[in-house]
Amino acid sequence: MHSQQAAATATLSAEHQAGRPHGLPGDGGGSARTVYAYATDPEASLPEGRFVEEVRALLRRHATAAATGDDGSLDTLARQAADWGAAERERYLSLAGDEEGPEGHREVLVRRAVLGCAPLALLSGAWLQWLSAPGNADDPLVLRILALYASDVGAGHPAASRGSAYLELLRRLRLAENAAPAARLTGDQRIPDGAFRLPALLLAMSRRPDDFRGEILGADLCLRAVGLLPALELVREVLPTETDWAALDPADRREAEGPLPVERCRGAVDALVEEEGTRGADAVRTGFRWMLAGLRDWSEALHAELVAAGDPAFDMAELMRVRSREGAVYHHQFLLEGKPLARWLAECRTDPGPLLDVLARSKLIKPGRSGASSLVRGLVGERGPMFRVFSPEDLTVIRRWIDSLPVKPAQAPEPQTEPEPGPGPKKPSPGATRDPLGAVAGALRTGARSPGRTPSGLREAYHLLMNRTDTPALRSWAMDYVAGWLARSGHGMDRTAMQLPERWGHEGLRPWLQAQHDQHGAEFEENAAVPLPSKEAVVDDTVQTAPLTLIDGSWLQGFTDYEQASSAIGHSLFETYWDELGNGEPHLNHPLIYRDVLKEMGVELPPTASAAFAQWPGFREESLELPVYWLCVGRFPQTFLPEVLGLNLAMELSGVGGTYRRARLALKAYGFSTRFVDIHNTIDNVATGHSAWAADAVDTLLASLPDTPGPGARADVWGRVRVGYRSLNPPRTVGARLAARRTRFTGRRR
Repeated sequence: MHSQQAAATATLSAEHQAGRPHGLPGDGGGSARTVYAYATDPEASLPEGRFVEEVRALLRRHATAAATGDDGSLDTLARQAADWGAAERERYLSLAGDEEGPEGHREVLVRRAVLGCAPLALLSGAWLQWLSAPGNADDPLVLRILALYASDVGAGHPAASRGSAYLELLRRLRLAENAAPAARLTGDQRIPDGAFRLPALLLAMSRRPDDFRGEILGADLCLRAVGLLPALELVREVLPTETDWAALDPADRREAEGPLPVERCRGAVDALVEEEGTRGADAVRTGFRWMLAGLRDWSEALHAELVAAGDPAFDMAELMRVRSREGAVYHHQFLLEGKPLARWLAECRTDPGPLLDVLARSKLIKPGRSGASSLVRGLVGERGPMFRVFSPEDLTVIRRWIDSLPVKPAQAPEPQTEPEPGPGPKKPSPGATRDPLGAVAGALRTGARSPGRTPSGLREAYHLLMNRTDTPALRSWAMDYVAGWLARSGHGMDRTAMQLPERWGHEGLRPWLQAQHDQHGAEFEENAAVPLPSKEAVVDDTVQTAPLTLIDGSWLQGFTDYEQASSAIGHSLFETYWDELGNGEPHLNHPLIYRDVLKEMGVELPPTASAAFAQWPGFREESLELPVYWLCVGRFPQTFLPEVLGLNLAMELSGVGGTYRRARLALKAYGFSTRFVDIHNTIDNVATGHSAWAADAVDTLLASLPDTPGPGARADVWGRVRVGYRSLNPPRTVGARLAARRTRFTGRRR
């Protein structure tokens, strides 16, 4: 196994076996930031037990408080949300219309509004990302949800998600230093902790879709009923052409025609309620009420912040509070009114007012004349002791504050033993210190109560892997299975000819792809005289392939993740997955089409996600080996990115031009529908179809890597792609199987 891949496997396996979520950040920035950062990880595993209980308790608490005054019907709730959103947008617009504010006031409002909305808007729709899974990929309800989600991420196009449009707005305003990937946003101290609470919990719920499907859909329906986040109405008024405003409004369609997103979401909700009855309806209402209550609280706090920002002293107080911790390390010798500046700064972390007062009275400031004030002249100049301590944006804040100070006659300041509180955040009262997401973050850190059940074999593993959620034991087993399968796939590669070239060239894989297609066609012609298999053989092959085909696209399930689904590499992989599931249309859904063929053959299989399916005696044990690999590797889109890309290329190219055409002849000869192979031979084509996209994804990755020796460089990653390509059909020799067994055994001993 390649060194980088082996190291990643060893690290993840050890963490998973311990039962703790891997990569969980510390809590230095607050619990909401902690949960948000962790839940954006496409390989995040959130524990059952206490974590789920804490989330449910939080949802119920807020939903119950918000339930007064409505009759519980979704129509009433949707109307309330829409009315609140419209009224709140008008309230923010009134701030934008204030022409009496100080110079630069509108820019301050826009900056604060955009940053305050960023945690939610950067991931708009992301909470739907895991609602589809291998076991429910043929469920009409899931296909409805997937259609809604595909619209949110701009299926088939890079950087076309709603969040991408918001990232572009941040970039235009030069506020995107910490915005990509979204997890880095938690390090932006200009954004209040409260702005992370709603999206953090939503994203965490999205990682446990089997526990929170109804609540997620209820919250999503609320957001779409509200429409454009109210604070962004102010931004749209000031900057009407700076971004694609339709993309930022979750209630606005992305396509030229078709149902509005709120109608699509309501259709999915109605289908859920019909399927789950009272339990589903209660879950949807809980999610809706929690979201509406949370939006009201968050928007109220953001509006109050924007109102306060009308006074330049508020911006200055916030700047001093954010920068005080680092500044307190220095300035022990510099005295202000007899006290070291370092002490003033240390106290500023909870109450910036006194520092602003003493600064305003100091010789560093000329009230009303920033141009003459040494704080923004010599001290921060090229030869000053504070050169580059403040960013240009910081200096603008300081200048606005100085210019807003009233000009007073020059006189010696009167010492104040207890300066009166100035503007800015005050010390929190004892009753206001409770962290709303503290219990949730604590439960996340604690991890699972038990490691869970390790699969006893392939059949049980197949069943357990049908869902997105897992346990530490299942996750560790899946990691070890992938490691063993890849070890088998890489065994003897240097001694065996294979289709992929030994080295990747700058011309990319398109020429090679065309050559492979030509070869498939030639082989089909050469084999034209070979007798077709018997009817019994055709039926048997169709049945034994069912565990594989009924989870079509499952190796790509990790690319439904929001930031993956619209990335330069992942957008085509998501579109491939989206195609395999029929683009939201049951009559195009590949698993459903395959089941129709099986029925023609007289074979009725249990539901794919059921234990009965995995235990069905008609399946031979070896028919589950490759499907289980797909299900396992699809859970790790980052750890095994090169291998997944290679596997995807092999899978999409495997039947085009040859195998599918021959399968068509056999099916047609015995009176069976050929629709399944027909549709694959067209959508997998090497010019504009899945095969072409698969090659392009590999080329995009390889072109971005350095052509130098060592792990992570082009040659190393290309080697991993080749192993992934071979993993579709790994060698079956004794040596290859021993290599797999040794690797899995090593993994279990870690």
